[in-house]
Amino acid sequence: MNYYSTNKQSPLVDLQDAVVNGLAPDKGLYMPERIQRLPDSFFDTIAAKSFHEIADEVAVAFFGEDIDPRIVKALTEDTLSFDTPLVPAGDVYALELFHGPTLAFKDVGARFMARVLQYFIERQGVDDVRILVATSGDTGSAVANGFLGMEGIRVYVLYPKGKVSPIQECQFTTLGKNITALEIDGTFDDCQALVKQAFLDPELTSRMQLTSANSINVARFLPQAFYYFHAYAQWRRLGIEVDPVICVPSGNFGNLTAGLIAWRMGLPIKRFIAANNRNDVFLEYLQTGVYAPRPSVQTLANAMDVGNPSNFARILDLFNHDYRSITSIISGYSCSDEDIRETIKNCYETTGYLLDPHGACGYAALRQGLRSGERGLFLETAHPAKFKDTVEPIIGQNVEIPERLQAFMKGEKRSVALGKDFEGFKRFLSAD
Repeated sequence: MNYYSTNKQSPLVDLQDAVVNGLAPDKGLYMPERIQRLPDSFFDTIAAKSFHEIADEVAVAFFGEDIDPRIVKALTEDTLSFDTPLVPAGDVYALELFHGPTLAFKDVGARFMARVLQYFIERQGVDDVRILVATSGDTGSAVANGFLGMEGIRVYVLYPKGKVSPIQECQFTTLGKNITALEIDGTFDDCQALVKQAFLDPELTSRMQLTSANSINVARFLPQAFYYFHAYAQWRRLGIEVDPVICVPSGNFGNLTAGLIAWRMGLPIKRFIAANNRNDVFLEYLQTGVYAPRPSVQTLANAMDVGNPSNFARILDLFNHDYRSITSIISGYSCSDEDIRETIKNCYETTGYLLDPHGACGYAALRQGLRSGERGLFLETAHPAKFKDTVEPIIGQNVEIPERLQAFMKGEKRSVALGKDFEGFKRFLSAD
């Protein structure tokens, strides 16, 4: 299958070029030339299928023309070594996406991309690929751990100084080996701008093979569709007769875009709710039709602190820039930090379910946005223990840290401090 740029000014490429290069030469994001609709028979029997069986079929629909379907299935099953259960949280449901190695939803996309990229670079005979990844929280840890120890691949994690939780930070600054953490004196948007500028710098790209593991990469965001299908299978097993409304905590919008593609493949989702924190430029777009990106502000839901989400371009492209079509399937909601605190406290006291700050945005937006007769689920994107310092004072109780997180916390922080200027970043890459 060919992939095109959302800016429509670059030639079509195959999957290998889209994955290895990450960003198109015209600064656009790659999109599949077509989205395969799955047969009705797949959905008729989905409740009887395992997570692996579901993901295998979806993965082959995405990638089976470019990679032997047997290899695609092996990569998928190796990626999904954990479950994504649908659990009750009062009168709605939480799709728990924090059961992977770094306890965050990005483990799915990061692990799959790591395996696909390694497959392609082995075919190319390339022995020095450099991955640049900007993170506002969980992306850095998921990508770093997904690629840890892989031969021929070096990972540079750019993160905003003082704007990720201590536990998140230790998940990618203590690894060493082929992982380098770069502590940028700026915001997530500054980190993301450095990554994009590096891809477009002819001097850098002529000297080294650069790619990205952010959700701008098709091999990172497309696999996130797997758990939407798995959520629907579990929904069917519960015997709920109406199609679900799905609420997605949204930062860079790769997760919502994956859900929209699952919907385009035929998944019976009634509609989506995009949950924002105070960085709500997408909500403003839904309300006004005007997209006005601005610098991000720091909030309790730090992984959503994005003022210019990259994947907005993909959402526009999916709907041919038709505002009415977008607003017919997506609504939005914004949570302040005080809303987040109140939601965590009230949900825990009334249902016993403990939310993380991002899940709190999803839970609040879903409860606020459901209409008469609708049922819904929200994505719980990270384990609440990753935000222990935020959550514990709210509920007045200790939050137990899972053993996997404790292991990260015992390591020694190793990071390189850089400013947000591109020339300093370029000098570092060139000298490393």
